[in-house]
Amino acid sequence: MGSALACRLRQGGFTVRGFDTDAQCVAAFVALGGEMAGDANAVLGACEVVLLSLPDHREVRAVLAEGVAHLRAGQIVVDTTTGDPDAAVESARQLAARGVFYLDATLSGSSAQAREGDVICMAGGEHEAFERCAELFRCVAREVVHTGAAGSGSKMKLVTNLVLGLNRAALAEGLALAGALDLDLAQTLAVLLKSAAYSRIMDTKGDKMISGDFTPVARLSQHLKDVRLMLAATPLALPLSETHRELLEKAVALGYGEFDNSAVIKAIQGASA
Repeated sequence: MGSALACRLRQGGFTVRGFDTDAQCVAAFVALGGEMAGDANAVLGACEVVLLSLPDHREVRAVLAEGVAHLRAGQIVVDTTTGDPDAAVESARQLAARGVFYLDATLSGSSAQAREGDVICMAGGEHEAFERCAELFRCVAREVVHTGAAGSGSKMKLVTNLVLGLNRAALAEGLALAGALDLDLAQTLAVLLKSAAYSRIMDTKGDKMISGDFTPVARLSQHLKDVRLMLAATPLALPLSETHRELLEKAVALGYGEFDNSAVIKAIQGASA
């Protein structure tokens, strides 16, 4: 996701200085005309707006804790990480004590969709900081929503990911049923695409489930992390998400954790990688 956002920002004419621990991401970033920093602290020290795109809130906490001395009043930290809403609130509180703004600006959409600007940005935090980042948000997203106080962007992302993930699981179960009933899977998908059962997830995951091409666009293990966050975020019973968690855990046990999240169909079919 970070690479996709950097690509959008460069295309939009922004000067982008970045850092990544992945050599391939570094090479791609430099090829885009990005300025590579020596480490994360160099980014924090140089940029008025710092955009974070990390695996989860633990990495965000570590980066900010290590680089806090490089931050200064008036900066804005835009955190696109899908993480714990409580952690976002705490990051906002700690940074505010230094005069630094924090926005948990989560994105609904895959990295491939982000490269096309076809994502929705849901940002929580101070309205002043949100307005200052308006041009940046317009560059990376087709729609931007200020969801309220810090933490609300992370909460909204969990809600959208819950519905998205269950749509994906429902598609997987439907195609698995079609296979068990000896129906033609390509024809089944074509019917689903035209029926009242349609969801956009069919456009991006249907063919992958049928072909078994699970080259990762969004890793299954990452969505399992998200589902666990959903269940931990509220005492409200979420029965479908509980079942979904068990299904994803089964897929991980079968060896599909680092594959695309469309591989959830394998947990239903019971096949190992």
